[in-house]
Formats: sequence, structure tokens, C-alpha cells
Amino acid sequence: MITTASSPTLTQAWNDIDAIIRTNSKTFYVATNLLPKKQRDAIRALYAFCRATDDLVDRENATVDMLEAWRTEVQRPASQQTNPVLACWASVREHYAIDSRYEQELIDGVKMDLQFHPYPTWSALETYCYHVASTVGLLSMPIIGQARNTRFEQAAPYAIRLGIALQLTNILRDVGEDVRHGRVYLPIEDLQRFGLTIEDIRHHVYDERFIALMKFEIARARQLYLEALPGICLLSPSARPAVGAAALLYRAILDEIEAIDYQVYEQRAHTTAWRKIALLPLIFWTILRLRRPSLAE
Repeated sequence: MITTASSPTLTQAWNDIDAIIRTNSKTFYVATNLLPKKQRDAIRALYAFCRATDDLVDRENATVDMLEAWRTEVQRPASQQTNPVLACWASVREHYAIDSRYEQELIDGVKMDLQFHPYPTWSALETYCYHVASTVGLLSMPIIGQARNTRFEQAAPYAIRLGIALQLTNILRDVGEDVRHGRVYLPIEDLQRFGLTIEDIRHHVYDERFIALMKFEIARARQLYLEALPGICLLSPSARPAVGAAALLYRAILDEIEAIDYQVYEQRAHTTAWRKIALLPLIFWTILRLRRPSLAE
């Protein structure tokens, strides 16, 4: 456990972080169990920080001023933190010399949700996905480490692609939930491609046009995973099983969306615990068969 003080409050914070992840992200909890303990604790502190940041948007009275106050609080060193989650995360950030630029970009992404506007193009949505998801991968890389003779800058593009794939999977899984929060993330240009509008999504239109749209977006997400997975070979050997499991268990959500016939307005596709366990041998075999990409110097 990484800590700056041996206080009951901070010890409880680390315990709370573990409980938060076990409750809110079972896939992430399973995957991070494959990491060595020191890295596992640090990555879970990162998750708790990201979760706390994201939760700010879901507050009924959330404002930009509240988010900016949080941004200021996040920047404080561990020795000055009063929020237990931020105290844990700040100690990790300092221990691993993590670039705070990616924290700020993550908060910028959360601000996009707070000031939500529909995304006109895939490129615009991709930028959002980078801010709220790829930044998490970039923040985690100093913790999990790179393979021998691999620089951060060489591995980063693969982490970025994986983050975008994960966030797009979230968007496709959560169409109904997001509509209930007043948000439609699907790009307007994609809706138009299939003869749909934002109002159609808000009114839960489910027909051959919507199914075609979902198939299109799922194919895009799978391509992103395909492009990202070779980057696992650029990570430290101890991190590869956890990152690979997280990526491939999340990719399996796309299969579950198909299994419920794309009825994502009322159902939330998920992979059951037994299914996750059943997938692990294939996941490990897939990771072992990955080939290291050629890198430009």
C-alpha cells in the first residue's frame, strides 16, 4: 500500500476504494486482481479518483464552479489533501511521478458532460472518448510500466486506442441510461447515415435503422480493440494479464449487446461472473499469442 501517513482515516480510505471497485466495476475488479499488490492498490486508487471525478457530473446541483473547485483540490500534494480518496491518489501520483496533465484532461472530459452538447461527428466524439477514457490509460502506464526497450511515447498510442474502444463500448451499452440523463452520445453524422435523429433516440425508436446503426458502431468498436491489443506487448509482463483481461472482458459486452438483439434502451448488457470466469482461459491464450508491434524510433 502506498501512503503518506499511517492514519486510521487513510487506511479506511484504501479499504473504501476496494469496496467501491468491487461494487461498481466487477470487470475492473476481476482484471486488477491479476496485478501484483502494489500496482493493484495504485491502479484502484486511480479508479477511485476517476469515479469520484465522474460522480460530480451526476449530482443534481452540479456546476462548473464545483468542478473547478475539485480541479484545484486534486492538484494539491498528498501532504495537503483532506479528501481521503484524493490523499490516496495523490500519494500514488507522487510515488510514480505521474504527469498531472492527464488528470487535467480527464477533468476537461467530465466538464464536457457537464456542458453537454451532441457530438456532430465521430471525430468530435473520439475527442471526448480520449478525455474521459484514454487519459485513464495514460495515467496508469507509469504504474504498470512498459516492456524492456519500450518508451512511454511508443506505448501511448495503443493506450489511447484502447481507451476510445472502452468508452465507445460504454456508450453503446448505456444508450438508454444516457437518454434518461438527457444525453445522446451517438454522433449526429452516424444517426443521419441510417436515417435517424437525436429525437428518435430520445423516443426509443427501435427498428431496422437502429439495429443497423448499432451494428455499425459495434464494428467500429471491435476495430478499435483490434488496433489497440498489440500494445499490450509493450507493457511490463506483470501487467499484461490484467490489461488484456480488462480489454477483452469489456469487448465481450459487445457480444452481449448482440445477444439481447440491441435492445439497449431498457436493458443493460453485461457479462455475468460465470461468463467472465469461462472467458479467462481464452483471454490468456489470446494475450500469449499477441505479437509485439514494430515501433518507430
